[in-house]
Amino acid sequence: MRTFDFAPLWRSTIGFDRLFALINESQGLEPDNYPPYDVLRIGEDSYRINLAVAGFSPEEITITAQQNRLTIAGRKATASQPGDVLYHGISARPFERNFSLDDHVEVQGASYENGLLQIELVRRVPEAMKPRKIQIGPAAAQPKLKAAA
Repeated sequence: MRTFDFAPLWRSTIGFDRLFALINESQGLEPDNYPPYDVLRIGEDSYRINLAVAGFSPEEITITAQQNRLTIAGRKATASQPGDVLYHGISARPFERNFSLDDHVEVQGASYENGLLQIELVRRVPEAMKPRKIQIGPAAAQPKLKAAA
């Protein structure tokens, strides 16, 4: 397993703590491919997560959006099936799938159809954080800074 030393970056960066923690956190994760999913970019600032949850009903799935984290969990209600099960190939085990979200990514909605859970995400950057053009005026119009004594 690879480990990265971020110490040189810590000295010259400010506010990237979350990014370094996310990278460190992802290194220790054991891959679990259940349930399978796709992450799609739909537009410049919109995304979709498709999660294959065949055998689960919408009532058995919970979606929780917290700051910078989206958690999707499913727990099958214990119900006996009519007759004897000769082969059990459809997985119905409980699951919890976590997604890390960027600072301004929000969950817009979710839908469920034919065993496919679709979660719509959108990035909404506040106006104050968007780039803006600064007009250059004459030097005489600029406020004068006082020198420190």
